[in-house]
Amino acid sequence: MRTRATVAALSGALALTALTVPTAQAADAPGARAAAARISSFAAKAPAKVSANDGRGDTRITNVTVNGGKDIVVGTSLKKTYTVSVTATDPAGIYDGYAFLWHGTDLKNGVDGAMTPSAKHGTCKAVNATTATCSVTLVADPKSTVYGNILAGRWHVFASAVGKDGDYITKDTYKSSWVKRASQLTTNAAPEPVAKGKTVTVTGALTRANWDTHAYAGYTQQSVQLQFRKKGAAGYSTVKTVTSDSRGNLKATVKASADGSWRYAFAGTSTTATATSTGDFLDVK
Repeated sequence: MRTRATVAALSGALALTALTVPTAQAADAPGARAAAARISSFAAKAPAKVSANDGRGDTRITNVTVNGGKDIVVGTSLKKTYTVSVTATDPAGIYDGYAFLWHGTDLKNGVDGAMTPSAKHGTCKAVNATTATCSVTLVADPKSTVYGNILAGRWHVFASAVGKDGDYITKDTYKSSWVKRASQLTTNAAPEPVAKGKTVTVTGALTRANWDTHAYAGYTQQSVQLQFRKKGAAGYSTVKTVTSDSRGNLKATVKASADGSWRYAFAGTSTTATATSTGDFLDVK
């Protein structure tokens, strides 16, 4: 049910994209009417019957940037709004650009998730007479567009552009982007204060967003770095690596040597974002 609804929504979004150039604006983009008819025909059938890879003429996409090049990290309740920018070039200039993210095996018959813009057009800014960067806004919502843990990981980026002369290009997978479950870390160093040379126990917990239950739960059997910053030092250094237990809990013992802050740092995985706890200052007597 959810997959069919996603495919239907994606088809509808494609049929209404900026690629279907409004007839009223055709005079502003010579040849755009014909391009609109051609791409509308494709969009009406996608993604069930046709690949999105298509094009005509010398319009080219030169770059696509998703969320400023950073992973899209989503928690359990708050929506994540981000921008996808398409830079394209055509000797006649760029009329419009468009993009969306989709998850699955292929755009023809393997889509199980999609994040599409609500606007029918990208917002374009000319770089020069032949090149423009067009941006759209997408939303990752843990209650709808990223509705389950199976959607964490690599997403495909559809990108398209239309020249002012009616040339166009569409790419079903111009590049990939990562949509990840948010993670959290805590740290507590004890006892405090502690005598120099005595044992310090540093505990903590690694949890991550569960998009199925909309709650945070322990992330088990993960490598996490225990780090220390001596008082007055510029940064942290890794002391040892700890593995989270069956509930995501962390525990390590060290010898107290100097005043400073202890923290845990998690490098992340293909499905889960990085996390670094707040440092816990320990007074050594």
